[in-house]
Amino acid sequence: MSNMDAKAQPSPHLFRPVTFRSVTARNRIMVSPMCQYSATDGVPNDWHFQNLASRAVGGAGIVFVEMTNVEPRGRITAGCMGLWNDTQRDALARIARFVKAQDAVAGIQLAHAGRKASTTRPWEGGKGLSPEQGGWPIIGPSALPFGESSPVPREMDGGTIAEIVGKFAASARRAREAGFDIIELHSAHGYLISSFLSPVSNRRSDRYGGSFENRVRFLLEVVDAVRSEWPDDKPLFVRISCTDWMDGGWDLDESVKLAQRLKAGGKVDLIDCSSGGVDPRQKIDARPGFQVPFAAAVRSRAGVATGAVGMISSPEMAEEIVAGGQADIVVMARAFLNDPYWPLHAAKALKAKIPWPKQYERGDIF
Repeated sequence: MSNMDAKAQPSPHLFRPVTFRSVTARNRIMVSPMCQYSATDGVPNDWHFQNLASRAVGGAGIVFVEMTNVEPRGRITAGCMGLWNDTQRDALARIARFVKAQDAVAGIQLAHAGRKASTTRPWEGGKGLSPEQGGWPIIGPSALPFGESSPVPREMDGGTIAEIVGKFAASARRAREAGFDIIELHSAHGYLISSFLSPVSNRRSDRYGGSFENRVRFLLEVVDAVRSEWPDDKPLFVRISCTDWMDGGWDLDESVKLAQRLKAGGKVDLIDCSSGGVDPRQKIDARPGFQVPFAAAVRSRAGVATGAVGMISSPEMAEEIVAGGQADIVVMARAFLNDPYWPLHAAKALKAKIPWPKQYERGDIF
């Protein structure tokens, strides 16, 4: 990653451009991938268009499409997004075009829910679906359910692992064809890649389980496969859970070690530092900015660009994170659910001069 000379940049730091490979974002604010659970057969609709379009109009530097799954089996709910066919690709291309037309960077997060798939929507309880309710068979690194009442996933054999790696590559090709600027691999929150990383959910005794080297193998294979279909001049991000928040789980030291490995491979440009989600027994000390130290540690110890995420809501906090070198970008979710135009309002609070959309300039008085 390279940043422009600070002396030539406007203040504050939050609104300085940042470049990853050939892609430059106008500021350090990223709209986090946020599931809407509102697609039909994995295809986005007008809800998804307005949701993402409004954040691009609202001044975000990077706008990410929600967790988008590489096969039907990988959806959390029946309403989750997909990129396993060309109909989905073409619907997503409309979103990417509009986001980019607003001078924002269009990103898409590729994922597979693994053992956390086949559930009802959150507002319907988020419980596992039975076959009678339209549920589908689920897979994971080991035959271990997510929770006591969760269905038991089928342990993936070598053929299934290779099949899923290939599906990530196919989705990356479609993301390229749809015109996206950045791909992020969802390797956090207990979904499929994350469940391979964590010893809590990975009890395998083959080359994909046991040691750190074996547990990260699946992710490294996915990275290689995605890069085979993703242009060299476009960035690749990886979201990880920096800790499982439980004894015997994945931890910050392993996160740093993984980040070092990903950086050394020269294929990953930023680590999006989240946490938790692998086991309902986790004990999370959640508070504003509680995950920022993870981003700071990975950035300083692994020498790789990071994104800080988690209960970041005020312009002052976001500015402090970037200005203090704790992360290269701030990744925001709930703040954008509350206010699609958060960057425009943050710029005013921080006294940064940024252009409003021409159509909205008469509103720039408050």
